[in-house]
Amino acid sequence: MINPIDKDKVAENPGLIAYPHTVGSVVIKPEDVGKLKSRALAAMHQQTAMHLLQIQKQVELLVSQANEIKKRIEISEKIYTATISFEPLVGHVYHLYNKANEYKLMMISPDEWGRERAHELGYVNTVRLLSDHTWEIINADSPLFV
Repeated sequence: MINPIDKDKVAENPGLIAYPHTVGSVVIKPEDVGKLKSRALAAMHQQTAMHLLQIQKQVELLVSQANEIKKRIEISEKIYTATISFEPLVGHVYHLYNKANEYKLMMISPDEWGRERAHELGYVNTVRLLSDHTWEIINADSPLFV
């Protein structure tokens, strides 16, 4: 069968041309490449900013955790240089006193002493021995060491 339409007026691959090839075809508008790139770039910046913020928060959390560990090490070193006349047990609460620039770790809380004796010893902090043998300060509103 012979095609009655003139070959000069028919495209060989009409689906690949950049314009409609018949009256009933879908309107094909060329895309503004600059606008597409601009939208993609804006979306990329938004997504990467969100991911960077998330990573920044994770880093801040890690720094905070590292500072807490450093503080526990500092406290632990000071307590282990104190006079301790008993074997501290993990998970138990003890009380740190300072008398004449000498730290003493005791089992007796400041409330259990008489008023005069508590002032004489110089209460510093209440602490708990953790399983890694570092110490945690129980009353955070009190200064670390006076």
